Amino acid sequence: MHNLNFITDLASPDLDPYVRLTEAQLFHAKGTQDGLFIAESPKVIERALRAGYQPASLLVEEKVLDRDLADLDHEMTMNQTEGLGQTPIYVINDQQIRQLAGYNLLRGALAAMYRVQRPNLASLFKSIPNPHPRIAILERVVNPANIGAIFRSAAALGIDGVIVTSDSADPLYRRSSRVSMGTVFQIPWTYIDAKTWHMEGIDLLHRFGYQTAAMALRHNTIRIDDPRLAKLDKLAIILGSEGPGLEEQTITQSDFTIKIPMAVGVDSLNVAAASALAFWELGNRTQDN
Repeated sequence: MHNLNFITDLASPDLDPYVRLTEAQLFHAKGTQDGLFIAESPKVIERALRAGYQPASLLVEEKVLDRDLADLDHEMTMNQTEGLGQTPIYVINDQQIRQLAGYNLLRGALAAMYRVQRPNLASLFKSIPNPHPRIAILERVVNPANIGAIFRSAAALGIDGVIVTSDSADPLYRRSSRVSMGTVFQIPWTYIDAKTWHMEGIDLLHRFGYQTAAMALRHNTIRIDDPRLAKLDKLAIILGSEGPGLEEQTITQSDFTIKIPMAVGVDSLNVAAASALAFWELGNRTQDN
């Protein structure tokens, strides 16, 4: 039995996470230990639940209520995951949903989920079972859509973990998790403070046994299919900001600079597209579908 609450007024404080709170306000939501985030669509919500995230509430449009709850219940049963229990489910009609910002982009149910504390670097690396891991470092990648697309490629193409600098977009932003199709909940990841990264990030990776490959164009840049890269025991692939790219210090301190061979007259790709090609070449793919 679901805990359904039919909403007659969008001014209800129960709807604050969906209607009035910004991403930053959700991150620092009162009454929570680590904040909240919004997961959008049954697929994303299901993957968050499967990964152990707990829902504070759900918001569902009345005309798709049966469909969305059936999808969620089915996924929970198939994956032997605890269901929604007595989680409040707020139901609004199609007229009310049109008053929500971005309503035309909605793809079914929304859930306000409790954040969990991210692991430190040592814990993250310990959680990776692969003895020859490939990880990605995202340095100041500020577009949430790019963050989501990179996570989706990382999960699909054999990247074992992701580290995100704190001056990047949040992987749990609503747009990030939506674009990732929930894969942000499947792959181990954590943040690193931007100042710490710039002061000692490469050294930290070296201490954990990783060699580093910065995606950048320099006189000594090698192709992503260079055989030396495949032989490395542990490899960290570093991707930079959409505009200026990686910091000069990051490039000069890295063990390799790597590039994607391209046609004459084009020297770069969008960071999300570049990540997919790099992960395809360098990731630990164990099987093909």
